[in-house]
Amino acid sequence: MAPALRHGSGLPRGRAARLERADRQPQLADAARERYGGEKLFLINPCGFLFQELTASRLIVCDLDGHVVRGEGELCKVAFHVHTRIHLARPDAACVLHVHPQYLTTLSLLELPELALVHHNNMLLNDRVAMDHRGVRTADSNEGGDRLAAAMGGKSILIMGAHGVTVAGPTVLDAFDELYIAERTAMYQMTAMASGRRLKRLPESSRKHWHGPCGERLDARLHLDAWRRVLDREEPDCAS
Repeated sequence: MAPALRHGSGLPRGRAARLERADRQPQLADAARERYGGEKLFLINPCGFLFQELTASRLIVCDLDGHVVRGEGELCKVAFHVHTRIHLARPDAACVLHVHPQYLTTLSLLELPELALVHHNNMLLNDRVAMDHRGVRTADSNEGGDRLAAAMGGKSILIMGAHGVTVAGPTVLDAFDELYIAERTAMYQMTAMASGRRLKRLPESSRKHWHGPCGERLDARLHLDAWRRVLDREEPDCAS
């Protein structure tokens, strides 16, 4: 999961992929639940670290009450309320990624944010996106986290008004791949909008209407493995 975090905070180059080696993260999450007697636990990055500082050993294991049960560091209050309430509302979401990448965050600042149906990526993405139009305060309570979970509903991507984006998936591979594609697609749209010319929209009939795991339609495993190889070469401390 560390590769997914080092590479995900600053997409498209992405440094959020540093949570741990991608092929180990799902096993780590499951092992944590088994190791602690079936309790519901999750991995998350601690407060006070830049994404590029994160390594597998710096992640902390927390319970759904906000207690750190393994690792060293503090749990960010907002991160706790965002992640736990979505995990509770979405048992299918084994991985929840919440970041503030440039283009999706820029999109969230618009009066009426919309991921327009203009690029071929939108054919797959647009039925999977929810928009939060009530982002007037941080999610620093269970109520705030529950509001975000309700806004996301059964979608996999939540563009959070005046904030950023949260992506939920059944695996790290699925969540990371969808986050990466969504940010790239927002980059294309925002760049086109900066020209001052009107966007050329695709027909509604071009939508794929796919609501299953992103990895069943795209090469999510190959994608994150490729970034893991880059990290192994350039930032080998990621796996430490």
